[in-house]
Amino acid sequence: MPTLPDRRFAVLLAAGLLASAAPLTAQAAPDGENAAIARIIDEGMNRSEAMTTASALMDRIGPRLTNSENHRKAESWAMEQMRKQGLANIHVEPFDFGLGWNLDSYSVAMVSPRVLPLTAIPVAWSPATAGTVRASVVIAPMSREEHFAEWKGKLAGKIVLVSLPGQTSESKGPVFQRYTDAEIAELDTYTKPAFDPDATALQVRNRRFLGKLAAFLKAEGAVALVKMSYRDGKLIHGEGYDFQPGDTLAVPAIELAQEDYRRLVRLAKTGAAPEIAISVAARYDESNLRAENVVAEIPGSDPKAGYVMAGAHFDSWIAGDGANDNGAGSVTVLEAARLIAKLGVKPKRTIRFVLWSGEEQGLLGSRAYIEQHLATRPVDPALKGIDSYAAWRNAFPITPKPEYSQLKAYFNMDNGSGRFRGIYSEGNLGAEKLLKEWLSPFDMLGADKLVVSKTGGTDHVFMQAIGLPGYQFIQDPLDYDSRVHHSNLDTVDHMRADDMRQAAVVMAGMLWQAANSDKELPRAVLPSQPAPTDPFKVRDPSQ
Repeated sequence: MPTLPDRRFAVLLAAGLLASAAPLTAQAAPDGENAAIARIIDEGMNRSEAMTTASALMDRIGPRLTNSENHRKAESWAMEQMRKQGLANIHVEPFDFGLGWNLDSYSVAMVSPRVLPLTAIPVAWSPATAGTVRASVVIAPMSREEHFAEWKGKLAGKIVLVSLPGQTSESKGPVFQRYTDAEIAELDTYTKPAFDPDATALQVRNRRFLGKLAAFLKAEGAVALVKMSYRDGKLIHGEGYDFQPGDTLAVPAIELAQEDYRRLVRLAKTGAAPEIAISVAARYDESNLRAENVVAEIPGSDPKAGYVMAGAHFDSWIAGDGANDNGAGSVTVLEAARLIAKLGVKPKRTIRFVLWSGEEQGLLGSRAYIEQHLATRPVDPALKGIDSYAAWRNAFPITPKPEYSQLKAYFNMDNGSGRFRGIYSEGNLGAEKLLKEWLSPFDMLGADKLVVSKTGGTDHVFMQAIGLPGYQFIQDPLDYDSRVHHSNLDTVDHMRADDMRQAAVVMAGMLWQAANSDKELPRAVLPSQPAPTDPFKVRDPSQ
């Protein structure tokens, strides 16, 4: 005897078979929703293009650092995919960003006491070397400006290792994980809001330390800066945030795998300092300081009904191919667009698809979209790039624009390539009933959970921060946080085909229902200036 989800699945498939035998009308009828969802499931599960699209993007084009040549190549590719799908109003929306940076080649090797290639990567937006530079290392851990005095006059001609080596880690949990129902239930916890008026200044100070350290090393005559990776297992990342013209790092900067970094430390502590050779061929590009979001639409039949939207960030870091962060989300958005376009039926509301840029540098692309279309906040214009991230969230008042009321729902994907298990309601209890209703056709696909907690760090965040219905899906972790996120392992090998086709089907189905429903997601209140959560907090000035 079939279970209840099986019965619903059978109803949906039967509706799809009936719909496939009838001619399509110009507009979806309410009683045709089951048929549309069934056709989305059938196409997405039986003729998915998700993984071939993923290979075309990640294997053939590769990493997509914001405002790089490769990112623009990927933009052109994505727009061509959208044209083939029959989407409309395909265009890019530029926003102020900063320098392009293109890494052509690099190598890092120990050359004494023996020759050994090292696992390393240049820090993004750090300067090139003048050919190959070779020098002995000096172990000089520095994490605060107060540490500079100790090393003054000792670094000329050296390659400076600036991290504390620490101890090797031991795994405390599984490398690869799928959520149990109990673990998802633990996410169903209300996140209490917190406001610290000093947070912005503290984050800016901490973020700017690397630039001050590089300037100090340059003044001391050091050759290069080497920091240790924050993960072991030969994982490297290469994140960098100094991309404003005239404010880049003063010396070449390298991130070195923990195992290689500690080897150099041991050698330096027990004998003659080892020598390493570094070669970095990288190019700054000042010809266009504007990055771009890619936008396309399936036009709706009712211009007064507003629009719904799906998005994922298209940019990535450079150590891997940006497959799970966030090629997976980008491919899912493209595949969801294909599945809906394949219906050949016009939705009531316009469905907009966006591939964001600049997410890794502080949600800059989605913030630019918000400021252009939805609302503004009074942020200090002197704060650029990631320095403005916390400032934007804490700036009041929020001034909505005319399009603010037109956005009815936004769905985001950016937690790797794990299958969808449900959705976060972001503390909006009023929205849970409708979100659960829209999820219900996908119970049999395992996407049946709804939790009240918030999820952060990606492009729906600033929409939620101004009271708009922006949501992210609960996803199985797989090995995303444990080893893939931002690392050199972020390749198509760590994507799961079954999970990808399920995610695209759920994304498309949620969009389709949101675009055609007579109901709208209840909004949170428009945020206003909060009071400090701890009005008596005294901060340690050294922190």
